[in-house]
This record gives sequence, C-alpha cells and structure tokens, in this order.
Amino acid sequence: MTQTTHRDPLLAAVSGGVRLIELGQPFFTGMPCSPNHPGFRMTLIRRHGDMERPDGGSAANEIIVTGGHVGTHIDALSHVSHCGKLHGDVDAAEAQHGGVFSEHGAEKLPGLLRRGVLLDVAAVHGVPTLPAGYGVTVADLEAAAERAGAEPGEGDVALIRTGWARNFDDAETYMSKAAGVPGATVEAAEWLAARGIAATGADTTAYEQIPAGAGHAVLPVHRVLLVENGIYILEHLNLEDIAEAGIHEFVFVLAPLRIKGGTGSPVRPLAAVSA
Repeated sequence: MTQTTHRDPLLAAVSGGVRLIELGQPFFTGMPCSPNHPGFRMTLIRRHGDMERPDGGSAANEIIVTGGHVGTHIDALSHVSHCGKLHGDVDAAEAQHGGVFSEHGAEKLPGLLRRGVLLDVAAVHGVPTLPAGYGVTVADLEAAAERAGAEPGEGDVALIRTGWARNFDDAETYMSKAAGVPGATVEAAEWLAARGIAATGADTTAYEQIPAGAGHAVLPVHRVLLVENGIYILEHLNLEDIAEAGIHEFVFVLAPLRIKGGTGSPVRPLAAVSA
C-alpha cells in the first residue's frame, strides 16, 4: 500500500528558492543613538594570541553594552505608558516593580513571519529623502499603498520609507533636533491601526514625526500604536535596498531576543522574496 505524503506548502515555497533582503542597520560603536538611551559599545576582551591552546588553537570574544532601543530594534508594549497605564489598562508602576516588567516584557515579543508591505512615501513625493521634520499623512500612506499595489491589512507589517536611512552615516543629521526628523503623524498611525496591522516600522530614530526643535519631548504616535492598539514599533530600519529592488510586498521575518522583563530588543529584520 502506497502512503501519500503531503508536503507543507511553506516548506515547498522555501525549497523553491528564497532571496533575503536586509531591512536593518549594522551595529557598531559610535552609531547614531537617541539621547534617551545608552549607546552601543562593542570591543574585544580577548584577542587571538592572548591564550593559545596546546594544539595551537586560539579564540577571540567581545563584550557588548547596549540599550534595548539602540540601532535597529523593536519596541515591546512595556516601552510606553499613558497616564500611568500600559496597553490593556495594565498599571505601569506595578508592572515594573523590581526593575523588570512582569507584564508586556520583551520576552513576550512575538516572532514574526508575516506579509510585509513597503509604503514608500519618499518615492510618492519623487525625492530620495523626505524633508527634515516632515509629517507623513494619511494621504501619503494611501498614495504609497496605491503605488505599491498593496495596502496593509489584518496581521501585516507596514514599513514606512522616508529615505532618512541615507543619513545614517551622518549622526548629526540623522538625529537632528534642530531641523527635525520625518515620520508618521497621529492620523497616519490611526489609519494603520484601523487596518489591524501587527507591527509597523520606519527608517528613522523614533518612527514618528519629530518637528524642528521639538526633540523627543512628546511622542503621541507611540501612545496610539503601543498603548491604545498593542501594535509593535520598529525603528532605525534601512529600507533602501528593498526600495531600490522595486519590491513592495514580501514575507517579513523577525525574531526578537527574549529579554525577560525588558522594554525592547535589538533585531535583524529580513524580507523574504522568491529568488
């Protein structure tokens, strides 16, 4: 008797050949960092030759010091509260008792294997980079979705390209408080939330619009997404490669670190497309 086996469709799709596109920035000492967070530092604490084994082998290793919201990262729902409450009406002070979060900690961040949609707002405006301090509107997102032929929906990951990643090697410009940083407005965040997305990200330091001279004094979009809707935020993305490839719809892949009681996690997001 011949037994028929049914191959998993996802495994079959992967076996057909997949191309992975980086959606994040590399981590390095001195990279741009918000003044609200400790910067990333990495150095070798043991070098080849410091110790040599009897068979001639040698090993090197490093020490890494970083905040959870430095470089390409994802915000856990514990990251922001409003009027003392986290998402789901959780008391923030009580949840953080003891120096770690008992609820909404970074260990609860989900792995993501979802449909991703690139909303290229810079391309909509016909510019490589949106102006400093520009507020991305609902009309911008609608135009970007129409241009992509793909609108974000239930459970998706929506990524907003402002082109600001082009400034990543110039920390002063990239983090500019004086000139501001482009990003989503409250109305744009509400438009995304109404579509039931699981997560959203952008190629800037704070995801949302930072007007000239405002710094990070008020972050209302974080409230809308994290606190009110339970939608995860990704920051410091690099969306240049995927935009250059002309890809607007893809499989989004992400596996956050399970940092117990933390408020965020460094990540390496990837877009998977057919090879």
